[in-house]
Amino acid sequence: MSYLPLRPLLFSLDAETAHGLTLGALKALHRLGLAPRAAPQPADCVRRVMGIDFPNPVGLAAGLDKNAEYLDALAALGFGFVEVGTVTPRPQPGNPRPRVFRIEKAQAVINRMGFNNDGVDRLIDNVRRASFRGVLGINVGKNFDTPLERAAEDYVHCLRKVYAFASYVTVNISSPNTRGLRELQESAQLESLLGAISAERRQLANAHGRRVPVAVKVAPDLDGAQISAIAELLQRHEIDAVIATNTTIARNGVAELLHADEAGGLSGAPLTRRATQIVRQLAAALGGALPIIGVGGIMSGADAAEKISAGASLVQLYTGLIYRGPALVGECVAALCDRKG
Repeated sequence: MSYLPLRPLLFSLDAETAHGLTLGALKALHRLGLAPRAAPQPADCVRRVMGIDFPNPVGLAAGLDKNAEYLDALAALGFGFVEVGTVTPRPQPGNPRPRVFRIEKAQAVINRMGFNNDGVDRLIDNVRRASFRGVLGINVGKNFDTPLERAAEDYVHCLRKVYAFASYVTVNISSPNTRGLRELQESAQLESLLGAISAERRQLANAHGRRVPVAVKVAPDLDGAQISAIAELLQRHEIDAVIATNTTIARNGVAELLHADEAGGLSGAPLTRRATQIVRQLAAALGGALPIIGVGGIMSGADAAEKISAGASLVQLYTGLIYRGPALVGECVAALCDRKG
């Protein structure tokens, strides 16, 4: 069944309600063997990044499946990897509803979810029950009421918990919807946080006999000096990848449109150009020292290809799926797997 004929019905509902119904229906259809089939993948599609062989370079971004409840159904859509979370040490409800708003004229979404999730232990239970054995990223954050000076404790706690189950772990320091979180991108805070994470990862690698890659997810609202400082710290602490970008607090491209004045992070088509600029700037600052995963405003295969041209090794989708549906996955896979690299 095509997604586009169903979109007007889903868009008539509150955005968060529609999100839950869509995922629930997808999970039910998957169990019945009726879910949308993944598009055929070109033979030469594997990308080796962070020491991991990704079946194709198109992944699902964190945020869509916060608790890994829909892992099998989402993976079956043809993603080369799936990232779940953001998960925190303790369950938390997130911000009050309504907290997700579509801006249809701009193919955009504003959300202020606030890391709503069932806690890291529930996520691990869901991962254990899933049949999925592909590349799994687990995105971790801090609880909203953990002071910034103790944020590293939350990240280290989650890293310990998910280490045995993750193909890679993403450290989310860039959501605009947890008060003060983006301050962790500042040099002194980031130095301390990455030091704690790297030290813990060394101990876990020794204990498990396996070094799990760590990625850091950054915001699109960074200037050149911040990008250079972050690039230097990522290399110093032997971080394995950077994910660029999270949502933006800017409102370029949506000013004067309905819901544009809602608080939260903006995603979708208005973010495309800025996210690609950040990828390009990071690529220049890093000089190939570590890979970049490009995310933000990928609404077509051409957008995905542009991220790769800017310097990304892999890409991730989220808001584009809301507007395009599962067909976007196959379109992006086809666009990238016809390329060399």
